[in-house]
Amino acid sequence: MDKKKITVFIDTNIFVIDLRYKRDINFNTNREFLDFIRYGKGITSIINLLEICGILSFNLNPQQILELYHYLPERYKIDIISSREIDSFIPATSVKTIMDIIYKKASFGDALIANIINNSLTRRAVFVSWDAVYFKNLLCIKVMTPEEFLSARLKT
Repeated sequence: MDKKKITVFIDTNIFVIDLRYKRDINFNTNREFLDFIRYGKGITSIINLLEICGILSFNLNPQQILELYHYLPERYKIDIISSREIDSFIPATSVKTIMDIIYKKASFGDALIANIINNSLTRRAVFVSWDAVYFKNLLCIKVMTPEEFLSARLKT
């Protein structure tokens, strides 16, 4: 395959294996692929970049997450693609807000949900999830498990 003529979209898991899972059975092949792609036209999306930041947020401090966000494209010699669809889904002004939530040790998906809730609901709302523990420090509203919600409802 002519490495100068093909554009390769690289998914999140390729970067996560390289950055976090050195003992993964596919690490060496993964590393070889990333070395090869440095000479080609590798791309990923802002969604993937934020997903990587969210996954690694559990082991990094806010400064390290910010550095990862800014330097991952340079480190791997890739471009971050944009499109009207992605830009309307996550406007540039929201990226900082989502990153602020990721700094609190949130996955990208949880950060997106928290951002929507924090911008859309009043403090009188309640968020109910079996994963409530992950959202308690992310949301501006009360967070409960279904069990906690039912228990509180019975007390009123």
